[in-house]
Amino acid sequence: MQDRRFPNSQAQGITQTQTGTTLDTGAAAVLRNTYMLLGLTIAFSAVVAFFSMNMPRPGFLITLVGFYGLFFLTAKLRNSPWGLASTFALTGFMGYTLGPLIGMFAGAGAMGIVTDALGLTALVFFGLSAYALISKKDFSFLSGFLMAGFVVLVGAMLLSLFTDISGLHLAISCGFVLFSSAAILYETGNIIHGGERNYIMATISLYVSIYNIFVSLLSILSSFNGDD
Repeated sequence: MQDRRFPNSQAQGITQTQTGTTLDTGAAAVLRNTYMLLGLTIAFSAVVAFFSMNMPRPGFLITLVGFYGLFFLTAKLRNSPWGLASTFALTGFMGYTLGPLIGMFAGAGAMGIVTDALGLTALVFFGLSAYALISKKDFSFLSGFLMAGFVVLVGAMLLSLFTDISGLHLAISCGFVLFSSAAILYETGNIIHGGERNYIMATISLYVSIYNIFVSLLSILSSFNGDD
């Protein structure tokens, strides 16, 4: 029997009424639970980041293993209450990776860049979410772009490990902002139209997009301010 607290794919998404297009109860519930959990995980991640500002920055391998390990664990547990614990573990770990980075900006007296990146990230997320919710458009056509973008970004990141091409890191950061912005539209539309019925996975998808936008904007703004 399905646990109603962790629904999968029972609802139909949007429905037509005499007054226009509206969300059905299933889509509205997933959307509400997603945003509630997203707010809690962002707050938890921020607290972890604050307390880890003076800690050593984790290496690339630790970050990669930690993220993908906790991501696949969360995906496996997404239909059980343990999925919530795994979600907080994942977002807390990502907050830990942010802490030392923010600490570097704080030590350099450049917290203005952090607040600017945070404000721009919030503006992008709320703006795109509002557009998707108000328009109720189907953004499934972005799936091809997201797949191609993922391949291009992975290739560019691998290239950056072995070469020192001027402007490549800035281009990668700009690419992640565009990619993650499209992912926000796609995931929000997916919830609205019934393609995503598990709010844990929807939360993780949106959180990762927000995380990537914030980190990328930090890199872009620091480059323009000569602090990179």
